[in-house]
Amino acid sequence: MDPKGWRVELNDGHFIPVLGFGTYATKEVPKSQTVENTKLGIDTGFRHIDCAYLYGNEMEVGLAIQSKIEDGTVKREDLFCTSKLWVTCLRPEFVQPALEKTLKNLQLDYVDLYLIHFPTATKPGKELLPEDEHEKVVFDIVDLCTTWEAMEKCKEAGLTKSIGVSNFNRRQLEKILNKPGLKYKPVCNQVECHPYLNQSKLLDFCKSKNIALVAFGALGTQRAKPWVDQSSPVVLHDPVLCAMAKKYQLSPALIALRYQLQRGVVVLAKCDNEKQMKENMQVFEFQLTSEDMKVLDGLNRNLRYLPLQIFADHSEYPFSDEY
Repeated sequence: MDPKGWRVELNDGHFIPVLGFGTYATKEVPKSQTVENTKLGIDTGFRHIDCAYLYGNEMEVGLAIQSKIEDGTVKREDLFCTSKLWVTCLRPEFVQPALEKTLKNLQLDYVDLYLIHFPTATKPGKELLPEDEHEKVVFDIVDLCTTWEAMEKCKEAGLTKSIGVSNFNRRQLEKILNKPGLKYKPVCNQVECHPYLNQSKLLDFCKSKNIALVAFGALGTQRAKPWVDQSSPVVLHDPVLCAMAKKYQLSPALIALRYQLQRGVVVLAKCDNEKQMKENMQVFEFQLTSEDMKVLDGLNRNLRYLPLQIFADHSEYPFSDEY
């Protein structure tokens, strides 16, 4: 099936493509490479582009999008663009200005989806996540419900079509869902999710509330330094996953992506070359058996590659709860 037709309906009536193109890149990757990779992704067939202010490359993603619109490859309405509000801007008065800055970077009038990137507010000032895990982070206490109200205003202003969250646990989702005067539910919760952290309880909860689960790190986070413990096991080297890949005569990455789609999860794929991008598009061309899905479920070991320990002392740190 044409991957452009593979979309799921969100709880606000908009549709999200189930396979997304991740744009996060480590500092070692030249910014120009982000432009080329994103253009290649669009050429390959990706229509869901996932970015974030934190990634520090929104301008490059915007250049790529504009280039592909100008050369007639896509129209703006063909693309589903996501960005995210960073922890330095969770105070309600900073939310819309942060989104406006993102739109300027991306050269867009609106994004399709805007997410609260992480629920732990820090004092405004420091732009990006500290490279040093031991650097002192100055926390801020912000009521997530007031942040959510500011997100709702962004939707009403037409700056974003849909609003959601990222890295929220069940308790934090319920806080938003139970908020007096709630106008719009989060359409999704974007979280780390792969065979070693399958998020089955959080997925069940989200499904029960008609909230889409979006998986990042679906292939094991690409060993991103400095945040990933380099001694942790590599999902794509797992012997069970590799044996299954051999059985289907496909790559372990494709098996890991297909696993998420069959669970009803929207999945993001980070690709660094055209070969990987084209290969990832094959995820629509096969199906795993229910027995194989159960085998993959059995790989779960609650291994979180990105615990973001620098935020662990914040009252809203999401990973202390079971899910």
